[in-house]
Amino acid sequence: QVQLVESGGGVVQAGGSLRLSCAASGLTFSIYAMGWFRQAQGKEREFVAAISWSGRTTYNADSADSVKGRFTISRDNAKTTVDLQMNSLKPEDTAVYYCAADRGYPPLPPTYAMKYWGKGTPVLVSS
Repeated sequence: QVQLVESGGGVVQAGGSLRLSCAASGLTFSIYAMGWFRQAQGKEREFVAAISWSGRTTYNADSADSVKGRFTISRDNAKTTVDLQMNSLKPEDTAVYYCAADRGYPPLPPTYAMKYWGKGTPVLVSS
């Protein structure tokens, strides 16, 4: 049974940092692309970042709340974890953050369909 378990969410002041982590089990982690998504209250789920099995990365640079340059995704295939380092956080980054896994890379808009999903970890950025 595949499990993706996120951790590291919490409350942080604007301008601060958080590091989210996702622990994966039940799958051959090294051949899966991993992604982070977020969903703010009342909004649709949004792609944040993804990393291929080999370490190529892509970020959502299109939105007004672009994370490119502020967030960094990384993975450790030996530990079967994928992290999201979030710096210079803004109140607009407040959301539930989800980890996801899929064989395909990069995740394709508009649905960004991923095969496996975690249950999410909440991030609240206070102003």
